[in-house]
Amino acid sequence: MITPEIKQQLVSVVGAPWFLDSPNELYAYSYDATPMYQSFPDAVIMPGSTSEVSAVLKIANEHRIPIIPRGSGTNLAASTIPIQGGIVLNMNRFNQIHEIDVQNLTTTVGPGVITANLHQAVEALGLFYPPDPGSMRISTIGGNMSQGAGGMRGLKYGVTKDYIMGLEYVLPSGEILRCGGKNMKDVAGYDMTRLLVGSEGTLAVITEITLKLLPLPETKRTLVAFYNNLVDAAKTVEKVISSKIIPATVEFMDQGTMKVVDEYAKLGLPLEMKSMLLIEQDGSEELVVRDIEKIAEIAKEQGAARVEVAQTLEEGAKLLTARRAALSALSRLKPTTIMEDATVPRSRLADIVSEVERVAEKYGLQICTFGHAGDGNLHPTCMTDERNKEEIERVEKAFEEIFHASIRLGGTITGEHGVGIAKMNYLHLKVGEFGIELMKRIKQAFDPNGIMNPGKIFAGSERRRLVVKR
Repeated sequence: MITPEIKQQLVSVVGAPWFLDSPNELYAYSYDATPMYQSFPDAVIMPGSTSEVSAVLKIANEHRIPIIPRGSGTNLAASTIPIQGGIVLNMNRFNQIHEIDVQNLTTTVGPGVITANLHQAVEALGLFYPPDPGSMRISTIGGNMSQGAGGMRGLKYGVTKDYIMGLEYVLPSGEILRCGGKNMKDVAGYDMTRLLVGSEGTLAVITEITLKLLPLPETKRTLVAFYNNLVDAAKTVEKVISSKIIPATVEFMDQGTMKVVDEYAKLGLPLEMKSMLLIEQDGSEELVVRDIEKIAEIAKEQGAARVEVAQTLEEGAKLLTARRAALSALSRLKPTTIMEDATVPRSRLADIVSEVERVAEKYGLQICTFGHAGDGNLHPTCMTDERNKEEIERVEKAFEEIFHASIRLGGTITGEHGVGIAKMNYLHLKVGEFGIELMKRIKQAFDPNGIMNPGKIFAGSERRRLVVKR
């Protein structure tokens, strides 16, 4: 509860323009990109400095007011839904690129920097920040870090967590701390940086991030292969990697996704095919030409019905842009689109795709599958209507079976989306009950009063629409 006295304290810290509490203003912060969840905050605060974050947290901690850190709200785990009310701490004013250090190959940024803007800034200097989540034109670096975001280049280059070298963060008590930095080697004490990555705002508020950069690859080329079945596509991925070729990108789309993406992007895809692989390689000209030729040869050997190599960078970029548009294209089909995040070892890719098909047929659902085949991370996506309660129950049961199948195949319940509210019921499948208890003890050490993004990751909950009447 934010009393008039507490409101005055908070306004005195950030200024009246950066404190929002009218119903119309709060509505935009009552939901994020995750379908079927909504709950209103009591206020939204937009701090402009680390000292302001510290002061806000001290007041909130004293009065036991929940704090929900938020960037662009593009996450797909309902991690920024204020299910217990409280203050949404919008960090988008922290949008400065403080430094691009070409000598140490690092950049230091605020958590509100848009991912694609960082790409453009470092590439202008001949440098490269590889993580490329599908929402990169909207999502922030802080949000990527909070959720442990991945992307299409994960196979060759790794994901967000592999590039975070140091952080400035604020505890609920208001203490401002730093961990990590520009050192390539640093084993002084516990690795607090890695602990905070993927913590979904449940431990602290991140106010500054130091990231590793790489030299920008010299060139890149793109290949697309089409298959009459799913198994041959999966076998191609396995064979390419076992041949000691690590592509920059290996993306998979099933027939259902191909049809919708083709209608959306007008690519002229062969829609009679059951699946396709989109493979990009980057590096030196000689390496790229050699690898693409070898990959094309492997694809044909493994049963590809058609293999095509993009003739220009623009043609390759168009194919990859269309793949990035898969979720947007699928979202046009029905009122509610639920995209999940099942991940298995690469060698079980065909098995999990077959499981998704079986489950979709069992429950009479439209589930299309696409994703990052190179790292075994697929996104089974169900087009439904949340107003149809009976169908939503079938959707729930279907995804529960898919998560259990992922674990059974040696995988996990989420590869790059996070746990939030959406995956809380399934976390024990991956980490065990004692693992959850250990995580709770860590949270207690950081946040003894439980104000940091409460109700996320640990508490049991069914997928449902949460509405707070105001």
